[in-house]
Amino acid sequence: MEITDIRVRKINKEGKMKAVVSVTFDNEFVVHDIKVIEGDKGSFIAMPSRKTLDGEFRDIAHPINSETRDRIQKTVLEKYEMVLLSDDDIVSDEVAVSEEY
Repeated sequence: MEITDIRVRKINKEGKMKAVVSVTFDNEFVVHDIKVIEGDKGSFIAMPSRKTLDGEFRDIAHPINSETRDRIQKTVLEKYEMVLLSDDDIVSDEVAVSEEY
């Protein structure tokens, strides 16, 4: 599976969440609401989640293994950095990723 598009929307409010991202795979499947979070050890992504009845948050879409999560996170954070450098609120870019997922 190849990442073919990433859309980054910056969050211009104070707090740890810095952006919301949509990632398209193979020009056929999109995952919305991936969050870019600024943590104590740097930025990371949080997959879309929903609050359960007991108050716990559970991912509603996520990679099955850590290798895929790392690849997605690396690509998303690279695009997020492009947004910061370009000073645009939204960046959409076709992504050519040679590695398959």
